[in-house]
Amino acid sequence: MLEMPTELRATEIVATIYRLEQRIGERFPGSGLSHIAAELLRVSEDASQRSESFRQPNTALRGLIGLLLVFIGGVLTYTATRLRFVDAAAWEVMEGIEAAISSLVFLGAAVIFLGTMESRLTRRRTLSAIQELRELAHIVDMHQLTKDPETALGTHVQTQSSPARPVTPFLLGRYLDYCTELLSLIGKVAVFYIHGVHDSAILAAVDNVEALTTGLSRKIWQKIMILNAVDGSDHDPSVR
Repeated sequence: MLEMPTELRATEIVATIYRLEQRIGERFPGSGLSHIAAELLRVSEDASQRSESFRQPNTALRGLIGLLLVFIGGVLTYTATRLRFVDAAAWEVMEGIEAAISSLVFLGAAVIFLGTMESRLTRRRTLSAIQELRELAHIVDMHQLTKDPETALGTHVQTQSSPARPVTPFLLGRYLDYCTELLSLIGKVAVFYIHGVHDSAILAAVDNVEALTTGLSRKIWQKIMILNAVDGSDHDPSVR
């Protein structure tokens, strides 16, 4: 039995977005939706490499932490040596111990701060990239906002300020279908950023993107169902 793939393949998703961008451009040349598809293609091509780069270790930061640890070890060794071999009064010994403890606490706090900085930098960069996808999803929603079934069914009176819309039920149906496909693919691109990641904030952000795109798609499908019901014919799914 053939094993089903367990991970999304970035190259296949990018290829799907490329085909969708071509289809939208051929059906609605020069439209805002075609520009969104082109932007999603650019983002998806970068997303796989960006997510990989975010997971790469920060060698400079880790080197600095290593130097701090070596320094702390040197302080401990020096303090232990001084306490063992220097003949000093009790109050001098206590002062030395207090100074050593204060230095170790400060250096330990610095190590903890630098140790968590790498994960915080990775989180911030990843969340910024995911936010870009959220913005794309809202832009898609703005483009479908004025695409109501009545505009293609002869029941809408156009005015001077009315936005440009597809003029036939078929074209409107294709436009709305393209919107749902874009939203679905935006959710798939967001998943690139959780491969090998266990950060709860990043996982929650990706879940939010998928919930957002799913919710927006539901609104569009309601329009498609109304269009099909009023128009009296389902759109042929083979016509892409």
